[in-house]
Amino acid sequence: MIELREALTLLDGEIRRLPKETVELSFAHQRYLADDATSDVDVPPHRKSLVDGYAVCSADFDGKDISLEVIDEVVAGGWPRTGIGRGQAIRIMTGAAVPTGADAVVMVEQTVTTDDGRVILRGDEVKPMQNLMEKATIMHQGQVVVPSGQWLDAATIGLLAEIGHGQVAVSKRPTVSLVTTGNELVAPSEKPGPGQIRNSNAPMLATSVHEAGARLIGQRHAVDEPDSLREAIADGLSGDVLVLSGGVSAGVLDLVPGELKQQGVQKIFHRVSLKPGKPIWFGVLDTGSHRCLVFGLPGNPVSSLVCFHLFVRRAIHGLMGGSSEFPACESYPLATAFHHRGNRPTWWPARVIRTEGGLSQVEPLEWRGSGDLRALAFAEGWIGFSPGTKSHEAGTQVDFIRR
Repeated sequence: MIELREALTLLDGEIRRLPKETVELSFAHQRYLADDATSDVDVPPHRKSLVDGYAVCSADFDGKDISLEVIDEVVAGGWPRTGIGRGQAIRIMTGAAVPTGADAVVMVEQTVTTDDGRVILRGDEVKPMQNLMEKATIMHQGQVVVPSGQWLDAATIGLLAEIGHGQVAVSKRPTVSLVTTGNELVAPSEKPGPGQIRNSNAPMLATSVHEAGARLIGQRHAVDEPDSLREAIADGLSGDVLVLSGGVSAGVLDLVPGELKQQGVQKIFHRVSLKPGKPIWFGVLDTGSHRCLVFGLPGNPVSSLVCFHLFVRRAIHGLMGGSSEFPACESYPLATAFHHRGNRPTWWPARVIRTEGGLSQVEPLEWRGSGDLRALAFAEGWIGFSPGTKSHEAGTQVDFIRR
């Protein structure tokens, strides 16, 4: 049995970033940018108004109400047809280009229009650059705006669109095959008979694959029998990643490690000092022309999901060019006192709560072990507790990873 940090180091050493490809921006979600993205425009492209109102010359104001001649209107997407002089104003919309001669915009709420086409502005002080933004304040043409390695979420994709990248270079999505094992498992739609339980791992892990940004190419269930396992494993090894759940512990029917060896998968490690998830198995199939990372996850649902998050998701993101620091630990104070005992580092289901003063804290949830998926369904992540018997007072800083 090895320590978690050593296991992660061994895993990182086996990850090879997948080749990059160019895709339409709408297909780049949940992937890592492979090349720096520069802007082909200034943002904003012109001095713009930040509010609906009137473009004016601030020198016209001396703290008294003033009546100005309205000579034009500029809407968003339009362009000023004329500049302004002293005693003049142009009605302007949010985002529109500010006409020459104007150095401030007065909000429409601070004005009154008259029947003769003039506008009365209240005597509030008007300063130069009030409610304006200069050209290229946010970014300028030629600037690297989104660096290589950036995870592409909705906001980043919107930014890429704004700077002219309708297509982007990204690392290919890893292909993942999923095999659940166990004689005791029946489909979620079936009523379990004596000694049976529903197969919650299959939909849970399939969802985890999608959430991690990979592409699920196969999903099978194998009973605890060599021929069934052999066929499912052989089929699953065609992808970049094969994830099995169950059959990796030390029971009579834990046949997965032996079958993986028979099919040429080299074991990298088996069993990690971790709770839940100690039986985790990891190996690599490398034929020279094809490489597949293989994970044998424990069958208990919580153990399986914790190991997926710590190991499989890390591998998927690494294959796509993500940081090896994933998942990152955050530090929070405990919301309540907590007594922990155990001979292995433990990741305990928890949620983030806020105090009346706005402070974020983490609260351990009631949890009955690696078969208790109900607790995990309401958890936002896990608190890491070191081995040993310890009492942790409320306010103690602890590590927390989000799921």
